[in-house]
Amino acid sequence: MRLPPDQWRQSADYLHGIDLYNYAYWWECHEVFEGLWNAAGHHSEQGNFFQAIIQLAAANLKLSMENPQAAHNLLHRGMIRLQRVPESYMGVDVAGLTEDLQKCVAGSTLYAPLIRLNERN
Repeated sequence: MRLPPDQWRQSADYLHGIDLYNYAYWWECHEVFEGLWNAAGHHSEQGNFFQAIIQLAAANLKLSMENPQAAHNLLHRGMIRLQRVPESYMGVDVAGLTEDLQKCVAGSTLYAPLIRLNERN
């Protein structure tokens, strides 16, 4: 079932997927967001957003498996996808997340940035 972007607060799957990402259950996060991505449509704005999160989760998984080249490629592709959605989308400060991801890619942080939800948007 397709999730209207302004109803993200009511989606148990979406909220659960964000929690899985933030608690480093990246494979499980990938699985949840793949279902949301398929329902949203692969070429929609929302589908693009979900695919970005899938790529970020996969990048973190690759980092934990000590495959930095694959992680870098996935992070880069995920950040490109995030540039195609509004700066604030489905409760996520996309601009802030992108900035945190850039710090990760630049090597100034060793940890995957959290996806923080903002109740106001």
